Amino acid sequence: MTVTDPKRRRYSTGVLVGLIAGAFSAIVKFGWEVPFPPRTPERNLVNPPQTMLEQIGIPESVSRATINFNGWDLPISSFIVHFGFAIFFGVLYCVVAEKYPKVKLWQGAAAGLFLWIFFHVLLMPALGTVPAPWDQPWEEHFSEALGHVIWMWSIEIVRRDIRNRMTGEPDPEVPLPVAAR
Repeated sequence: MTVTDPKRRRYSTGVLVGLIAGAFSAIVKFGWEVPFPPRTPERNLVNPPQTMLEQIGIPESVSRATINFNGWDLPISSFIVHFGFAIFFGVLYCVVAEKYPKVKLWQGAAAGLFLWIFFHVLLMPALGTVPAPWDQPWEEHFSEALGHVIWMWSIEIVRRDIRNRMTGEPDPEVPLPVAAR
């Protein structure tokens, strides 16, 4: 596995950029789910983040809590889980990308597909958070698979732009011009 030159890695920049990219990507994923909702209305009455919170012992009064904005009751606990997930993986991705450039395969799309398979096809069904993959409608797989690709791609776009602007240099695996060495 190819690794970058340790002198060119910027882990603290990766953390800061990951926080920004993660927050941005959470909004991108929300936007994706407007035209491509991942669950049927019946299955979304208690969504996977709420189910997961209840599985670890969080009471329904917290897991299903809402806040009202502009006449809409919004599931605040689900939003916290959604943003937490996106920010955690945004930071992890940006830090790992400093050392292992292969994580950026297909501009992050491969990482998005991996995370979709790991969480939505394997882990969450195994834990009973969501139905088995063969019991989910194809629209759910479509929305979640492509949504994860778009989500991670948005992290990569933000990561590359902001990291390179902050450091004034390209990614660590990209050779520097002779004058900059």
